Amino acid sequence: MTRAQLDKKPVDVASMFDTVADKYDLTNDVLSLGQDRAWRRAVVRTVAAVPGERILDIAAGTGTSSEPWADREIDVVAADFSLGMLRVGNRRRPDMAFAAADAMRLPFADASFDVVTMSFGLRNVADIDLALREFLRVAKPGGRLVVCEFSQPVNKAFRTVYSNYLMRALPSVARRTSSNPESYVYLAESIRAWPPQGELAGTIQRAGWTRVGWTNLTGGVVALHTATKR
Repeated sequence: MTRAQLDKKPVDVASMFDTVADKYDLTNDVLSLGQDRAWRRAVVRTVAAVPGERILDIAAGTGTSSEPWADREIDVVAADFSLGMLRVGNRRRPDMAFAAADAMRLPFADASFDVVTMSFGLRNVADIDLALREFLRVAKPGGRLVVCEFSQPVNKAFRTVYSNYLMRALPSVARRTSSNPESYVYLAESIRAWPPQGELAGTIQRAGWTRVGWTNLTGGVVALHTATKR
């Protein structure tokens, strides 16, 4: 399935995430064989936030990705467009700041954040270019962007094995752990259709970000994309 074909699919992504919210973190842990924890630690290291900075964590879901900063008393806003995810997160961590937010129309003032980060959410945005421009708008001058997203394994043989896992094993495993396993068919397709690292880096740069780069994790299964606002 190509990116164009995926974009035409009649998927209500917000409702889909509402239905998987209760077991979302558990399912991700199982499907990634525990690697999601290492990927999130890599995000925290790359963000390198210090007290006094303000972070916008977009597509934060239940707030799992925001917790490391909240635990260090760094100002972080966990934002997501799924009210179901936010409700689960607020029950679990009532001490954290949660906000309902569409990545393409962020309800925040210009130059509000030192860091804008998004983990495993950009491929679910309808207009990626618009979202990246919104991220730029709410970042302060000199502010940092860190996007963690599934990518394309750099080894061709491994890429084939990985693709087969996504389309066959992932939905099967999800049936045992997720409250809406069918949604993981869409998620698998969205991962397989996602552009390679260099192509996404070009998109980020065209949105107005500078010093764009990326680091591969787990052989390119995931890539950490970084950039700075001029």
